[in-house]
Amino acid sequence: MRTVLTIAGFDPSSGAGVTADLAVFAAHGMFGTSCITALTVQNTVGVVGVHPVCGTVVGATLRCLQEDLPPVGIKIGMLATAGCIEAVAEFLEGLKDRPVVVLDPVLRSTSGRELLDGAGLGVLREKLLPLVDWVTPNAVELEVLGGLVALQGNSVIVTGGDRETPDDLVVVNGSKTWLPGVRVETTSTHGTGCALSSALLCRLLMGDGPVEAARAAKEYVTEALRRATPMGQGHGPMNHLWPLRG
Repeated sequence: MRTVLTIAGFDPSSGAGVTADLAVFAAHGMFGTSCITALTVQNTVGVVGVHPVCGTVVGATLRCLQEDLPPVGIKIGMLATAGCIEAVAEFLEGLKDRPVVVLDPVLRSTSGRELLDGAGLGVLREKLLPLVDWVTPNAVELEVLGGLVALQGNSVIVTGGDRETPDDLVVVNGSKTWLPGVRVETTSTHGTGCALSSALLCRLLMGDGPVEAARAAKEYVTEALRRATPMGQGHGPMNHLWPLRG
């Protein structure tokens, strides 16, 4: 069983962040480890507090895991502060064997709460983007990052779940492919970006080509939306484990 690592925030309602990522990994037959970058106070209605983990602890956690459970793939989500980003970048730079790295640039919550400070955005652009293989922004996040021009060194999925027509754009080596989407009417939409990026990582590790991996990840998320049971009073979690339940 291959080990994959999620570096992300902790969502106590288990819709997004490390708890959701670990479920996605399990659904794809992977063993997941995690490094928490921030504790959030939230439920399905929204985020009411964010408490970042200091960069020193993040760096120590990553090095400790690497010594015993080195991952073949890494998914990066919420990073919260410049200190966390610098710790992650330093860790990646120090690796002798580069794993596949997918970055979901979490900038704000669905409810509008800022999840990355201004200083962190600059460090992310300068230090982290050159070290990752894939970036999975939505349209707003893509604009904040500087557009496709700023991501020329990365493969990219521009997710369309926040648009009327949920089509995704895949860009690999300058070649663009549109993946048509189907709107699923459900309130269980929390953490779709987290799930897509984690599923993408798994599919890449399973041997799919870039576009095939992106398409399979999108299909996984769509089915997780379809099979979700409404929970909570707001945007509840998807059914991350649907492949294991038949």
